[in-house]
Amino acid sequence: MTRAFVFPGQGAQTVGMGRALAEAYPAAKAVFDEVDAALGERFSALIWEGDVETLTLTENAQPALMATSIAAVRALGAEGISVTSAAYVAGHSLGEYSALCAAGAISLADAARLLRLRGRAMQAAVPVGVGAMAALLGLDFAVVSEVAREAAQGEVCQAANDNDPAQVVVSGHRAAVERAVEIAKTRGAKRAVLLPVSAPFHCALMEPAARVMAEALDAVEIRAPEVPVVANVRARPVDDPAVIRALLVEQVTGRVRWRESVEWMAAQGVDEFWEIGAGKALSGMVRRIAKEAETRA
Repeated sequence: MTRAFVFPGQGAQTVGMGRALAEAYPAAKAVFDEVDAALGERFSALIWEGDVETLTLTENAQPALMATSIAAVRALGAEGISVTSAAYVAGHSLGEYSALCAAGAISLADAARLLRLRGRAMQAAVPVGVGAMAALLGLDFAVVSEVAREAAQGEVCQAANDNDPAQVVVSGHRAAVERAVEIAKTRGAKRAVLLPVSAPFHCALMEPAARVMAEALDAVEIRAPEVPVVANVRARPVDDPAVIRALLVEQVTGRVRWRESVEWMAAQGVDEFWEIGAGKALSGMVRRIAKEAETRA
């Protein structure tokens, strides 16, 4: 079997995630301790004992999900399963930071601080209520791209997450996204629903956040990863630190090309996808993209 490790993005968070790992594996507990130190607070207490509304805030959910994923990586390491046993790693949106950290390209402390900043910058980029995101189910990327163009009407409306053959998310100004939902229904969408998110991620409205991340990433050491990282905006592996840095900035406004990323890995012979961290959303997507592959979450 040829294996890939994949790391979840926002939406997978639950209160208590990672606690059992930390209790069972000292190496996993050390991850949460290091993230606490990096953020200068008892962040692990929020993850394990806080309220779901606070954990779901973008600035908290992003570093929390990364910490949980890296704790799982370290627990696997304690069981003798190294990240280098994977042919590729990839992450969905913020999960790309988890993938880069797991592969040794970004330190755990830097990843935590970058994701805290990324979450705050994304939230600050667009006033609450101005933007929105919607999941259009049962339509492929080409059709959704047409729907988004038709719905824009001078505003921003873009296909933001190409998740799998029948799940594409659009992002942009709220009125335009609402128009996209209605248009999608006329095009045969099985469902078209607004998502409970606080900002319109992965579209042009995130440009202020991209500028913040460009400055922050310039100050962070990025090393060549030990395992090829399949980047969201290219759907191809990258290993040059300068390219990784540039793509992390581009990723803020760019489309998450998850379907293409999984298709590419499957075409290289990956037949086993391990979802590392909270939830099982990526495993469902993988099964709809690479139907012959096995998944583990």
